[in-house]
Amino acid sequence: MTSNPTSPAPRATLAASPSAIGASAAHRPARETTRRGELVATGLTRRFGSVVAVDSVSLTLKAGEIHGLIGPNGSGKTTFLNLLTGYYKVDEGRIVVDADDLTAAPVQRRPHFGIARTFQKPRLLGSLTVLDNAMLGGWEHARSGFLETALALPRARREDRQQRELAAELLHGVGLGNILTRRANLLDHAEQRFLEIARGLTMRPSFILLDEPAGGLTEHEIEQLARIVVQLRECGIGVLIVEHHTDFVFRICDRVTTLNLGKMIKHGTPDEVRNDPEVIRVYLGA
Repeated sequence: MTSNPTSPAPRATLAASPSAIGASAAHRPARETTRRGELVATGLTRRFGSVVAVDSVSLTLKAGEIHGLIGPNGSGKTTFLNLLTGYYKVDEGRIVVDADDLTAAPVQRRPHFGIARTFQKPRLLGSLTVLDNAMLGGWEHARSGFLETALALPRARREDRQQRELAAELLHGVGLGNILTRRANLLDHAEQRFLEIARGLTMRPSFILLDEPAGGLTEHEIEQLARIVVQLRECGIGVLIVEHHTDFVFRICDRVTTLNLGKMIKHGTPDEVRNDPEVIRVYLGA
């Protein structure tokens, strides 16, 4: 019997293989230098009219660490991520990766500096397959021109094969290896979340910024997410997590920064932040 391609497919069993993520995400093409060491934001400010959404916030994300960014709704967390990734322009302050100043760099150039991200609401191309969506993350590393690709010349075919293999490995690592040919618009919420992470990793980033990755996930899926993020740290990728699941943040993060009304109110270890009276007052509660 022929299945209807437009009907929702059975939900995939998410069974991540973090070791596969580490091996694949740590791969660097020969033409690239070693991983970048630090993403440093100094005194970032962003205004929307009379509203100061981010007010002189500084943060350093180091390679091989997990940094949590928490705070109440409207505290400026996602705006801060949008500044780091070029979706918003910086009104004041500076963003530097190692010796490179990318404060004014457009969003299309941020992957060149080793920065990848996900979104609160996954942004996927629904008509493409899971594998094709993941492969899109590798555009930064493609060197074949339009004619080479259109004519399927050797370099274009080689790059396509390499990118396809890398994307498949990463999808296997996040638990989507058995649905590579499924259309993205047939995925459930958790599958979309993990597909976005795999797409980001095909950029071969030094830093990946995750915007509320645990939102809408079950307890089991959050545990899977935690294993993936820890594996990224172990293979040298810096991970910045914006998240409201504070138990998840405090459990896996090396450092945590708390925002409120656009300003940083506390930065430190998870224990230092969790026990800070001001953080408790404005966010965690008694």
